[in-house]
Amino acid sequence: MAPPQGSRAPLEFGGPLGAATLMLLFPAIMFHLLLAVRSGPARLLGPPPYLPGLETLWSPWALLLCFTWLGLQAALYLLPARNVAEGRELKDKKRLRYPINAFQALVLTALLVGLALLAGLPLGKLPEMFLPLAFAATLIAFVGSVLLYLKALVAPASALAPGGNSGNAVYDFFLGRELNPLICSFDLKFFCELRPGLIGWVLINLTLMIKEAELRGSPSLAMWLVNGFQLLYVGDILWHEEALLTTMDIVHNGFGFMLAFGDLAWVPFAYSLQAQFLLYHPQSLGFPMASVICLIKAVGYYIFRGANSQKNIFRKNPSDPRVADLETIPTATGRQLLVSGWWGMIRHPNYLGDLIMALAWSLLCGVSHLLPYFYLLYLITLLVHREARDEQQCLQKYGLAWQEYCRRVRYRIVPYIY
Repeated sequence: MAPPQGSRAPLEFGGPLGAATLMLLFPAIMFHLLLAVRSGPARLLGPPPYLPGLETLWSPWALLLCFTWLGLQAALYLLPARNVAEGRELKDKKRLRYPINAFQALVLTALLVGLALLAGLPLGKLPEMFLPLAFAATLIAFVGSVLLYLKALVAPASALAPGGNSGNAVYDFFLGRELNPLICSFDLKFFCELRPGLIGWVLINLTLMIKEAELRGSPSLAMWLVNGFQLLYVGDILWHEEALLTTMDIVHNGFGFMLAFGDLAWVPFAYSLQAQFLLYHPQSLGFPMASVICLIKAVGYYIFRGANSQKNIFRKNPSDPRVADLETIPTATGRQLLVSGWWGMIRHPNYLGDLIMALAWSLLCGVSHLLPYFYLLYLITLLVHREARDEQQCLQKYGLAWQEYCRRVRYRIVPYIY
């Protein structure tokens, strides 16, 4: 086992106390959202309408469904891929190879769900099981994190994450000790990052739309739009799966409770909050307002996709005609920092696009409740914190070049505001 980094490595998330707090806080928030959204007042703030007992939360059928879902997505992950990409160079100079077939998995899952509906599978009953399903997903994430931590204890030093080897068990369990835990060539973190949670989110939205059709005869316009908006978002991410290999989660973060719970439980059950809200609190949405919201969504998506595509093209080939004329700043690492185009306007234009899209999703739920705006408030907090972490890492990595970039590009996420 590698010697702990101890005080030599700055601890994130408030150190061990912050990590322990977040491990309790986020599951509690998720269950609060699931309880509040189906209650009459649908209050975001204040105590939950009731505290469910273990008999409500625990269901062996829910656990079996979760394992079946994970097994299905793992099987699709192992299918021949349209492309195989190499990750960043690791400490031992090796590069892992990743199958790029997440969008293929989404399409095949959609076909299987379609066949299940034709066969009469009652997917509309799934929303009634959200509490036990969320509990089962949380249990899987916790037990899986324990196994990942034990596995990392015997991992070589070259396999450890930059920040997950502090020597404090609570902190390392939360952040993740091993950077790329493998079972043979099956990368657990890469698999969990997109497939079970994001595709599960889309499936949950679909079951909510089916349930609304059963209750009211047909899905509402707002439900159609929230399903379409979020399907576009998920499909876009899965289509550009290779871009994940350069993100903070893959390059820097270990695979511990933070990512395991986030990928398997938080994403499908918290991110589907707008569709859940519309099922229990239907909204009357006219075409004029729907058109305005669609325009907001389109603007957000245009910024999000334009910024991400420009960055990915530049990273693959700086000589590509689409980015060759962009101004750059050389760094001591040999890489170039974009200082024009999208990345010359603000430091994280993709985050701005993400926030605008989140606003559109929330507006579909009206303005009478704060609850469906939780995702927007959470995303603001998440992206501001992630931007601060990214800022520190880029400063350590690029030094004076990053300082020059920040001098030339003053605003971080929102022009003239932040």
